[in-house]
Amino acid sequence: MAAATTGSEAYSPLIRQYLDIKSRHPDSLLFFRVGDFYEMFFEDAEEGSGLLGLTLTARNNGGKRDVPLAGVPVKAVDEYVSRLLEMGRRVAICEQLEDPAEARGIVQRDVVEIITPGTVLEDRLLAARRNNYVIAIAGDAPFGLAAVDLSTGEFELREVAAADLGDELGRLEPAEIVIPEETEAPAGPWHVTARPAWRFDASLGDERLREWFGVASSTGFGLDAARDPLLLAASGALLGYLAEVRPAGLDHLRPPRVDRAGRVMYLDEMTRRNLELVEPLRPGEGVSLLSLLDRTRTPMGARLLRRRLLRPLVVPGEIAARLDAVQELVERAEARERIRSALRPIRDLERLAARVSTGRAAPRELLGLGLSLDALPGLAAALERLEAGRLAELRSGFDALPDVAARIEEAIDPESPHALKDGGVIRKGFSADLDELRGMRGSAVEFIAGMQVRERERTGIDTLKIGYNKVFGYYLEVTRSKLDRVPEEWTRRQTLTNAERYLTPELKEWEAKVLGADDQIATLEARLFHSVRDAVAAEVGRIQATAAHVAEIDFLACLAEVAAAEDYVRPRLSDDIVFDIEEGRHPVVETAVARDTFIPNDMRLDDERRTLIVTGPNMAGKSTVLRQAGLIALMAHIGSFVPARRAHIGVCDRVFTRVGASDNLAAGQSTFMVEMTETATILHSATERSLVLLDEIGRGTSTYDGLSIAWAVTERLHEFGARTVFATHYHELVGLAESLPRAAAFNVAVRETGEDIVFLYRLQPGGSDRSYGVHVARLAGLPPDVVGRAARILHVLESGPWGAGGRGAALAEAGMGQLSLFEAAAPGPEGGPAPSGAPGDAEGADIAAAREVLEKLAGLELDGMTPLEALNTLAEWKAFGDA
Repeated sequence: MAAATTGSEAYSPLIRQYLDIKSRHPDSLLFFRVGDFYEMFFEDAEEGSGLLGLTLTARNNGGKRDVPLAGVPVKAVDEYVSRLLEMGRRVAICEQLEDPAEARGIVQRDVVEIITPGTVLEDRLLAARRNNYVIAIAGDAPFGLAAVDLSTGEFELREVAAADLGDELGRLEPAEIVIPEETEAPAGPWHVTARPAWRFDASLGDERLREWFGVASSTGFGLDAARDPLLLAASGALLGYLAEVRPAGLDHLRPPRVDRAGRVMYLDEMTRRNLELVEPLRPGEGVSLLSLLDRTRTPMGARLLRRRLLRPLVVPGEIAARLDAVQELVERAEARERIRSALRPIRDLERLAARVSTGRAAPRELLGLGLSLDALPGLAAALERLEAGRLAELRSGFDALPDVAARIEEAIDPESPHALKDGGVIRKGFSADLDELRGMRGSAVEFIAGMQVRERERTGIDTLKIGYNKVFGYYLEVTRSKLDRVPEEWTRRQTLTNAERYLTPELKEWEAKVLGADDQIATLEARLFHSVRDAVAAEVGRIQATAAHVAEIDFLACLAEVAAAEDYVRPRLSDDIVFDIEEGRHPVVETAVARDTFIPNDMRLDDERRTLIVTGPNMAGKSTVLRQAGLIALMAHIGSFVPARRAHIGVCDRVFTRVGASDNLAAGQSTFMVEMTETATILHSATERSLVLLDEIGRGTSTYDGLSIAWAVTERLHEFGARTVFATHYHELVGLAESLPRAAAFNVAVRETGEDIVFLYRLQPGGSDRSYGVHVARLAGLPPDVVGRAARILHVLESGPWGAGGRGAALAEAGMGQLSLFEAAAPGPEGGPAPSGAPGDAEGADIAAAREVLEKLAGLELDGMTPLEALNTLAEWKAFGDA
């Protein structure tokens, strides 16, 4: 913009005004209102035309050199702004602040709002069933987060550990993040805005909070200057940013709610992804838990369900209060249906309140708010005689806002158009002055309509008609065949191909009456509408409180509806570490198959059995059993009934999952590295109150490396007592169930019928000694000759031990050729290939000696040995080890 501003005196007054305003908003595309268009000039025009596919033209600059120009119609601005926001751009809306007809000189203009990805208020630019957050981040290990959804007025604060920042941002999915300048932006798909570091100051944040909400101290929000400097810093930076982009004010912003640790469960990104809580693993395919549970009737309820699913409770008393409410609504089907019917006509009260408060609500939106408020008494009545504690609280604190509803109903016409300028917004009878003006206008229009009949009779022009357009006003139209009958006192106004249009002094007089009345009506109607909207805006706090009540009622009724429809049961939540599920079902999978074909399973973890090692072939259902345990746990923690015959769940502080394999190529991480990183997070974060679900740890590397890691991970989780379910193909891990005191082995049952297998999908005690991989390959459709060869190779591999040549030599002797996968170097454990970094001759000799010891161990008659013989044998082997 520097080049354009050079010698600004060379430009016209309008362009100089543009340059002055643009200089204050250099990082935004400036939409400069000129009549019915928003225009962009100079570099903005060149960039905007390219981004939006607009024609790049030039504006005449009063005889001086022209300037580049691109524009969009005012009536289509939302479409263009939406496209720019999707590209991560900011748009500054510069409006005309006075009527051009009354302006003396250049029309006064200024920026009234800056629209950014995180500060959108237009419904058509927002997803109705999810929040749209803008977040400020302060500090460094830990971080203070301030999150605001401007479309609803929600304002949340929380402190986050450095290691958890990415996961927390993934949960909130902010549209925009505000960070200090020269700070590295957190990785993610969000738009990042940098602001001066001095704005992220705790004392300044405390001052901003107090000024914004008009309080003497921020302690009323649960904040303490000594304890919460990061939260205050983030709050101040975010409020400063909001004041920058919304200079007209944000009266609908609610006081901040501090989210302290210990009340809700923290879910990391891998758990949200692996359990498909809000999105399926493959976008566009499958069903998430959220989509299954979401039977809410209002957008507020849908957003609340999503937030609560991602932040489950860990306080037993609060969970029980929700379960009590859901249980009563399950048992009282008629009351539940009355509530859900009453919810149906209620629109998005939170976002409507925000639009009213910011002066953006159009007549039909105000009417929609009124119609929603009209439904509130019915909802309040549907809550009567419900006894559950939380439902009783919601009923007693329910404000049906009858005065606000009445104000809208008496003022706004039920047939009101969307735009105020179209007229007919204010209901008849609301204003005597407006009714009088409308009456005068109606009389004038009637007189003009009667003039057509009178002039036809007077002139004999039977085809004469009176019309109107915005350019010429009212006119008398006469076809060419009747022009000879036109009176001399008529004045020609417009010539058409087949007719002429005329004016008369009388028509002009009545036209002035009509148009004058129109102007007066428009002015008065606008003033009345704004006064009604302002009166409603003054009650925005009450509307938001009622919206919160409606959202929770919708949330509870939704959970009850799902429970009743899907045959869920109330879980028992306790302070112990029991995890006991009888006939548990996967809530999503069971909806994809016939209900009577889904095989439920039991699972129990308690003080005496903290670890389950689950084996079985692919496709047998190990992952389903694993995931359903996690989903049942999380559903219980949000206060939902669960898919089971019976469920007793000791409250979990965290639920961890490590399921499936995926690369993170953007970060340069292989499948195995991702797997190990996620496993490391679990080992560093899990406690004895955690639920840990692991699937196939270690399969991303060599067999022996993977087995060793899986073994050690299982031991560590068992050591600190985390409730753990480990599904694996490493059948060697079944031995851990015998050596670890609080571990047990289970397998997913398979029935063999000749060369085929039948998956029974039943979890049963005991380990499995086979993976049935060749059988699964046959089921998957591998060519028969490939399956047959694999079966022969498997037979050789399973028939060891082999000679010094190892497995590769055994395969060669069997006439199968040498496979590069099996090296004929020194054998590894159990005669298999040596692990990576194969030993040399000396190491090979040691391995051979070790094998000899192991063979002797296998041949010992333990029952016949005396204690002395046992000690002597042990001493002999120890001497070998020391050597």
